[in-house]
Formats: sequence, C-alpha cells, structure tokens
Amino acid sequence: MGPSDRHDRLRRWQAASLLAAAPIASLSATDAAAAAPLQSPPGQQRIAPAALVERLHQRVLSGQSATATLEHWCAEHGLAEQARVRALRIHGQDKPAPADVLQALGVKPGTDLRYRRVQLVCGSRVLSEADNWYLPGHLSPAMNQVLDSTDEPFGRVVGPLGFQRQTLADQTFWPPRGEGDHGVILEVRALLRDRQQQPFSYVIESYLQQALP
Repeated sequence: MGPSDRHDRLRRWQAASLLAAAPIASLSATDAAAAAPLQSPPGQQRIAPAALVERLHQRVLSGQSATATLEHWCAEHGLAEQARVRALRIHGQDKPAPADVLQALGVKPGTDLRYRRVQLVCGSRVLSEADNWYLPGHLSPAMNQVLDSTDEPFGRVVGPLGFQRQTLADQTFWPPRGEGDHGVILEVRALLRDRQQQPFSYVIESYLQQALP
C-alpha cells in the first residue's frame, strides 16, 4: 500500500469518527441541560409567611417609630414604587380611653386627652391600623396644628421630641386573626415617652396581612 492510499484511509477514518461522535455529543449536552437543577434568581428565595411575621415583629420591637420601621420594610420588600408611608385618618370615630391607657398616661381629671385613629399606607397597601391617645399639652402648638389638620403620621410629627418607645405588650398571629387582607398578623401596645421620660402617647397598633410581600 502506497503512501497515498494510507493517507486516504486515514482521512476516511477521521471523517467517520467525527460523524459517529456528533450525535453523542449533542445528546450529552441535552441530557446535561435537562438534568441540571433549576436555580432561583438571587434574592428571590421564598420565605415562609410565619418567618416574615416574626421578622416584622422584631423590627417593630427594636424600632423607635412605627412609621420609620414600616418605610424601611416597604423599601426592603418592594411593596410600592415609592417607599413612603402616609397616614390616612379615620374621621368620625372617637374611642374613649380604657382605664389602662388613662393609668399609663397619668391622666388626671380635667387633663386634655385626644384620640386619633389612622391607617398607615405604603402605595396601595394598608400596612397597619392604630388607635392613638395622646396628651396635646406635651406637644408644641405647631405639632398639634399639624395633627389636627393633616394626615401626617404621628411619629413623624413628634419626632423632634426625641421620644422613646416602650413596648407594653405584643403578640403575633399566624394564621392571621380575621379575614382577608385586613387580617391582623401582629398587635403591639406601646407607650411613647419624651426626653424627660414623661409619657405622652399610648398606641395600639394592628399590623395587617398586606404588610407581607
């Protein structure tokens, strides 16, 4: 066999080897793609609702302002295009202060005590509802004017007082207490104290299922 014949046979053998290997390589790539586990996009891992409720619970307890806490929560979980919490006042409702509220605030006969009920909203979501009894005599005239005439959140208005928040009671609920998006997942009772440690506001906050992403 001459050199030319050997060269032709070598070329035919190489071509046959490539044709035989091609479908095997294609099949292997397909099998590998099918067998590969699907990966969730970064940051999209699902968190159990009960765990989210507890996370919100701890944020509220460690924060000094429910408004600020909810704004950070809203931004973190993308609950609205603009993470700004606004208060919607519920007018026409006046709830007498229970005895424990009067005692906690040190209310004496003749003391001016005001009531404010609001919903804290971020975007189209109602995140919480709050009953708030407060002593206007501990606030500046400008603060009282804003609270009387606008829907501005209480915590934002009284921020210059440098207040501290004292949690009196707290409880989580999962499944939520109540029906639908207005089911309560967390209830907190808190007392607000000014720099002189004088109590001036008692709030009962009900955080709703709409606060969950």
